[in-house]
Amino acid sequence: MGRLSKRQKAMRETSGRRDPLPIDEAIRVVRESVPAKFGESVDVAVNLNVDPRKADQIVRGSTVLPHGLGKEIRVAVFADGEAAEAAVEAGADAVGLSDLADEIKGGKIEHDVYIAAPSAMRVVGALGKVLGPRGLMPNPKSGTVTPNVGEAVRNAKAGQVRYRTDKSGIIHCSIGKKNFSQEAILENLTALLNELVKAKPPAAKGVYMQRITLSSTMGPGVRIDQSSIKLQ
Repeated sequence: MGRLSKRQKAMRETSGRRDPLPIDEAIRVVRESVPAKFGESVDVAVNLNVDPRKADQIVRGSTVLPHGLGKEIRVAVFADGEAAEAAVEAGADAVGLSDLADEIKGGKIEHDVYIAAPSAMRVVGALGKVLGPRGLMPNPKSGTVTPNVGEAVRNAKAGQVRYRTDKSGIIHCSIGKKNFSQEAILENLTALLNELVKAKPPAAKGVYMQRITLSSTMGPGVRIDQSSIKLQ
């Protein structure tokens, strides 16, 4: 058998942990794992006790993390008139209507967030098959279809994250970069978990958050002991 690399040794050691760790320790383990050759993100997976097959148990929403995501967010806005002016003033990277839609239909999808003024949905509605599978389709529930496009652009640029349960009832979300401080990752994670608690569907029964797992882009998951988490 060949020799293991430092990364493989670290991953084997970390993946061998079965017991949940206190939140501070879990963050430390993720931050101190052997770095990749690029800036890794810190991601969290939250298993919720919901049935996403039922419309009244889908958990979705957005929140602005206190320390952002540690990367530049490119934002495109579908709007005209005063709404377009507000988007430009707020720092949108692209603003348009049919011209922007034509670029997307042609396969030019180069923005992280797409926002639309309500009046622009006549144009945006035709983009569902392109933007939908990528999770980029503007939607009122995620705050990306709004008359306040300027505020939406500023929130997106500030590190707003959008979350939604997948088919297994799990929320997957990035909460920053591995080179963030311990405190910044903790505060971002706590902010997200507080929002998930607020978004708990009335129909959800039993223990709502069943498992919380933290990881870096290239690292194994580390379970968090929920009794160590202080939420509002």
